[in-house]
Amino acid sequence: MNVKSVKRGAFAAAGAAALGLTLLAAPAQADPYDGAGNHEWRQFAIVGSDTTQQVMTGLADGIIGTSIEDPDLNPAELWLGNYDATQPVGWTPPSGVNNGEIRTKPVGWPSNCVIDRPNGSSAGITALRNDIAAGTGCVDIARSSRGPRDTSGDLLTFVPFAQDGVTWASRDDSPLAGEDLTLAELRDIYQCTTTSLNGVTLQPLVPQAGSGTRGYWTDLMGIEEDLSDAPCVSDNVSGTPVQEHDGTILSGSGQIMPYSIPQWLSQLHSATTQVPDRRGDSELNLVAGAAPYTGTSGNEVMNSSFPVIRPVYNVVETARIDPLDPAYDADLESVVVGSTSEVCQRTSTITGFGFATHPNCGDTSLTANN
Repeated sequence: MNVKSVKRGAFAAAGAAALGLTLLAAPAQADPYDGAGNHEWRQFAIVGSDTTQQVMTGLADGIIGTSIEDPDLNPAELWLGNYDATQPVGWTPPSGVNNGEIRTKPVGWPSNCVIDRPNGSSAGITALRNDIAAGTGCVDIARSSRGPRDTSGDLLTFVPFAQDGVTWASRDDSPLAGEDLTLAELRDIYQCTTTSLNGVTLQPLVPQAGSGTRGYWTDLMGIEEDLSDAPCVSDNVSGTPVQEHDGTILSGSGQIMPYSIPQWLSQLHSATTQVPDRRGDSELNLVAGAAPYTGTSGNEVMNSSFPVIRPVYNVVETARIDPLDPAYDADLESVVVGSTSEVCQRTSTITGFGFATHPNCGDTSLTANN
């Protein structure tokens, strides 16, 4: 059986039959669930970036806006199964799945779709590449906050859908809070040239390996992603890994870390976005005189003029969005490709989670092998 030829409706029905469930509209929570709180498998499995995991759940489940559903089915079925980068608090694994793993397709799928939970952009892209190589059809979309690395081929298409801003964060009770640093000054810190500021010894941090934000930030700071040339920089605090966009890790007055502005804002507005508030005691600081966000209390939005802006992507197999390829999947194309795609037309959801819209949302010109 060709795992890419499952008919509309058959996928969700197979999942329901395997679980003995009636499919209902899903509540907003991490990983795909049905209306009764049971694990649910959907047509398109999405893994990867921590940065965009919640906005993709918002798009999938209709938080701030409408959910993405199969338009040709009645009753409608949710299309996107979005899996968090880290195991959700209180998560109970389905049968046959261990902690640290996810099952992306139902029991009875042609392949056993139990995989390690991909934590970060690079981990998600690797999971997609491995799935393409194996032909298992277990992963459909990789969330990514980094761009292509190996452009020698066109196995993958990086489809932009929003813009993210990244700044540096410190504890809000640190002498560093409210400090304004240029990119050159930040590079001096991460290149271990500047070791103290405002009377405190600096401890620059980066997120866990596999994180798109780690790769983006280390590139911006001019250091190797493996930190081999930056001995003062760490990806852990007393042995605890630094999870991207989790300010609770900040325990010292000299610690600083990169932080997605939309992630911080969506955590601030958790009552609306349903994003877990992981800010802890973190405060977002200025870069080159620019504040990371503007607006009155309760109405904060990312500063559109912030100097550190990057696109974020949904990465898919190029063959599946090429109408001339035997692997072409019109449903997948309709979800991510073009300005009128299911993702791109939901601008209120994208901005509601703190991101800015992308002027070329849905563009397919950026291809790579990794």
